[in-house]
Amino acid sequence: MERESMEFDVVIVGAGPSGLAAAIRICQLDPEVSVCVVEKGSEVGAHILSGAVLEPRALNELIPDWKEKGAPLNTPAGKDKFLLLGPAGALRLPTPPQMKNHGNYIVSLGLVCRWLGEQAEALGAEVYPGFAAAEVLYHDDGTVKGIATGDMGLNRDGTPGPNHQPGMELHAKYTLFAEGCRGHLTKTLEQKFDLRSKGPEGTPADPQTYGIGLKELWEVKPENHRPGEILHTIGWPLDSKTYGGSFLYHLENNQVALGFVVGLDYQNPHLSPYDELQRYKTHPSIAPILEGGRRISYGARALNEGGYQSVPGLSFPGGCLIGCTAGFLNTPKIKGSHTAMKTGMLAAEAVVDALKSGANPADGLPAYTQAVRDSWVWKELYKARNMRPNFHWGMWAGLILGAIDTFLFFGRAPWTLKNRADHSALKKAKDCKPIDYPKPDGKLTFDKLSSVQLAGTFHEEEQPCHLTLKDDAVPMAVNWTEYAGPEARYCPAGVYEYVEVDGKTQFQINGQNCIHCKTCDIKDPTQNIIWVTPQGGEGPNYPNM
Repeated sequence: MERESMEFDVVIVGAGPSGLAAAIRICQLDPEVSVCVVEKGSEVGAHILSGAVLEPRALNELIPDWKEKGAPLNTPAGKDKFLLLGPAGALRLPTPPQMKNHGNYIVSLGLVCRWLGEQAEALGAEVYPGFAAAEVLYHDDGTVKGIATGDMGLNRDGTPGPNHQPGMELHAKYTLFAEGCRGHLTKTLEQKFDLRSKGPEGTPADPQTYGIGLKELWEVKPENHRPGEILHTIGWPLDSKTYGGSFLYHLENNQVALGFVVGLDYQNPHLSPYDELQRYKTHPSIAPILEGGRRISYGARALNEGGYQSVPGLSFPGGCLIGCTAGFLNTPKIKGSHTAMKTGMLAAEAVVDALKSGANPADGLPAYTQAVRDSWVWKELYKARNMRPNFHWGMWAGLILGAIDTFLFFGRAPWTLKNRADHSALKKAKDCKPIDYPKPDGKLTFDKLSSVQLAGTFHEEEQPCHLTLKDDAVPMAVNWTEYAGPEARYCPAGVYEYVEVDGKTQFQINGQNCIHCKTCDIKDPTQNIIWVTPQGGEGPNYPNM
């Protein structure tokens, strides 16, 4: 069966903040431009996971009357607290200027995206959830032609099954990639067009760096609930060499969003980000808030941390990168939705101008790159550029260097520190101390499998596994032998296991558990794991994360 095709002026891959902002802005500027948004989640917002404190700057520009239109920004940010945790106590520190949240809102970003999707459709954009963009299509001259969605109903060996349905080709003059952090198609575009050889400033981009963010949503006792309060911590349970910290946000309806972020440049292969989250909840500053409450949801997602110096080339023949797939998150702010939305809007404006002028798509969208450089996004990322790499020397050095950068140079230090690939930081198991994690109690702390159930993840077991290996021998020959099997720990969903079969250790992939966090694609020490797109509509189903 041949794939059918549809023609649009613009195709947008991903219905997150950047993709939906781009669709809305295009329709605002020219209702005659045909726009299609494809989303691999079962619905808009199903794969969206963030803290989240939303800075409404871009939303104010995009939809000034968002309050009247019912945007789900219901909890204004209140008091900020910043703690340094020790094993049994805490020291309150001054809240860094970048982390202050006056004028912001504590939100469910999934609900915000569902609302943005409604706004986009009301303006004429076509939004198709449940369709995973699996392949970039090209014209003969190498210009991006659009994307193809993945086949449905394939057997495990990739052959068509009895219910096989071929994917659909979506052709466009311009294709905007808004896949979020570590996008699968974005990786192929970076390689094909060598986008890291020339970033927005015309100089080579550093490797992108990442963290893994794990989140739980709790319903707490009314007496423990303080709507609008925001708490961030650093320190325990991590050691001083490992970058990371926590967030705890009081939303509406007696709900608390809490989470833990671990920089994926950590060195000890025995470290488990999931278990660090569980330990964090037992701290005497945190446990009383959760006491007597119940856990509602769980999820995890990688996030960009490289910032300014790790943003690749943004434009290429036939399209561009927008939002977190390009790495616009502001790490010291712990926010990226506002920058993602703004870059989507800038791309939309460049696309509409290009369509009106009859520009050749093969020339790319250089006006978009220039618009980003001229925008508040680029200025914001420039001032924040050294904050994350300051921590390459550990927590204490990072705090001191960060204070110097902020209060002495105001983000304009006469140097720019370099980023390095996260997987290269992992040390051999023999050179690191094992970490003894307590067993979960089922009340405050939980095992991975019970958590995965709360993520609502689903994958058809008969389809080809979307977690592929370049070399099947590497997990046992390298990862197990030299690194003690780190993928069994850095995966937050129990996808990777080393199991005993007839007295022999074997490597096992439980692809049905995957919650699409992309950590394995990032942290695997030999870069042997390649995450590819599963069938559309699969993966986690986050109701309000």
